[in-house]
Amino acid sequence: MNVPLLIARRYFLSKKKRNIITIISNISMVGVAVGTMALIIVLSVFNGLEDLVRSLYGKSDPSLVISAREGKSFSVDTLLITKVQNTPGVALLTEVIEDNALLQYHDRQMVVKMRGLSENYFGQSPIDSNLIAGDHRLRRGEREYALVGEGVQHELSITLDNRLAPLHLLYPRQEPGRKTLNINPEKAFNEQDILAGGIFQIEQHLDDSYLFVPLSFAQRLLGYGNRRTALYVHVGASFKTDDVKDDLRDRLGKGFTVLDSDEQHVSLLKAIKIEKLFVFITFAFILLIASLNIFFSLSMLVIDKRKDIAVLLAIGAGEKTVRQAFLLVGAIVALVGAFTGLILGVTICWIQQTFHVVSMGMATSIVDSYPVKMQASDIFFISLAIISITLAVSIRPALNAGRMEIRENL
Repeated sequence: MNVPLLIARRYFLSKKKRNIITIISNISMVGVAVGTMALIIVLSVFNGLEDLVRSLYGKSDPSLVISAREGKSFSVDTLLITKVQNTPGVALLTEVIEDNALLQYHDRQMVVKMRGLSENYFGQSPIDSNLIAGDHRLRRGEREYALVGEGVQHELSITLDNRLAPLHLLYPRQEPGRKTLNINPEKAFNEQDILAGGIFQIEQHLDDSYLFVPLSFAQRLLGYGNRRTALYVHVGASFKTDDVKDDLRDRLGKGFTVLDSDEQHVSLLKAIKIEKLFVFITFAFILLIASLNIFFSLSMLVIDKRKDIAVLLAIGAGEKTVRQAFLLVGAIVALVGAFTGLILGVTICWIQQTFHVVSMGMATSIVDSYPVKMQASDIFFISLAIISITLAVSIRPALNAGRMEIRENL
């Protein structure tokens, strides 16, 4: 028979007393339950936001991006292309040129990010499913077309397939030995015209500033020749991205960086993780404050049960048994509150995942409702925090109970 557990259960379930100790214990359970529920819900929302970011960028991001470790661009030759293509797991390789350019349309203009892409890009990016108007093809026969972000299209009021008013792009002309612009406007810029063939809507950052064009068009406008700003790699379905990434890093050497999808947006994902960590710490302190009621209720219980403790010590119960009994009382209070909060938190998250009850409240939002995703690791760390807090607030009253003087309390 487990004597400490028997005593703890008796004190916890006793119905004879309806005093301040019971009230404080109930308040403790409610506080722990609310804190646990809030932690599960908030952490699940952060998990959902992290997955949302990955899914949004995943619509346009390649599996891996190869870029120069130093400088904006690098030379591409047959040897480099062959080396990448012959790497096990590389299913598709796309050459990319990306730089800022000035876009003019009628009497309006803005600086855009122009991304020149080789024709096989759409074999690894399902951008055609994100078109809200037009055709996703960058080349139709001999004619070149641009895909315009929805924000850019709205800013400049661009009309698709308007051959009378094509997009006019300008880029500073790089002259050998000259670091400044030519004062002659006619010689200061490279200029090219292209028709708008489609409007895409992927993610606000891309929608408001990007323009996708054929690689040959970007070469002519920017004067890059055989230089590229990146190589996009699509990894085959039967291969692990991390294995292919490590293999490419070994083959290409220190002059290149190879980044997977998370590493391409490491700052944004890191910010979400840091916010999640600080939210966890904040709510853990709230749980600690709520659990202080356990400390007060146990301290008052020790005073209330002085004679019971003295009798237990007198008939041979050791200090360890008494300490364990009061530690278990605190553990039962915390466990009941935590289990209740866990059930409520998981239920609320499930309802949100299934029925999308709570909306984002914005007409321009990408998703209709708050994204939530429950993770077993969150529940583990929440449980660990509750156990640590319970031990911290229960150990002092338990030690006082074990040191009770028999003569003074009989």
